Amino acid sequence: MFRENDGLVPRDRFVSAMRTVASSVTVVTTDGTAGRFGATVSAFSSVSADPPTVLVCLYADSRIARAVTENGRFCVNVLSENSPEIADRFAGRHDARFSDRFSGIECYGEAGTAPMIDGATCFGCDVQQHVRSGSHLIVIGHVKEVWDGQMPPLAYRVGSYHRVVPQAATCAAE
Repeated sequence: MFRENDGLVPRDRFVSAMRTVASSVTVVTTDGTAGRFGATVSAFSSVSADPPTVLVCLYADSRIARAVTENGRFCVNVLSENSPEIADRFAGRHDARFSDRFSGIECYGEAGTAPMIDGATCFGCDVQQHVRSGSHLIVIGHVKEVWDGQMPPLAYRVGSYHRVVPQAATCAAE
C-alpha cells in the first residue's frame, strides 16, 4: 500500500497528469474455459517485434483479468473512431441494459478463441506471462494473429473521446 513517505508523487497529482495523456481506446476480449469476457482498457502497448509481443494492464481483481489468465489467450481490439458506443458498452456503462456486452456487436473468431470486434485493429495473443504491479496485472502476450481494421483509432483524453487528426490535415485547414 502507498504511504506518503515512499517518496512517490501523490495519487491525485499522478491521476490528474495521466488524464491529459491521450491513449487509444481498446477492448480486451477473451474466451475459453473461464468464459467469454470483454473490457475497455486504456493501457496497451507493443513490447517487441522479435517476437511480436504486446502488453495490456488489467485491474487485477477484475473478471477479465481472471479470465485472461485462466483462458491463456486474449485479443486487443483497438477501436475505430466510430466506436465510442462499443467502448462505453465494454466499460460497463450499459450493463443494466445488456446482460451480455457482446450482444449485437459483430465479432469474428471461432468459439473458445478471443473475439475480434468488427472494424477494430486486432491483436490475437497467447499469454506469455503476467506480473502484478500495484492494483493491476500486466499481461504480456505473444501475437498470433493480426487484423488491420484500416480505420483511424478512437482516442481518449481528459474524460472524453477524440478523433486522431494528422497534423498535415490540421495545418491545411487553417
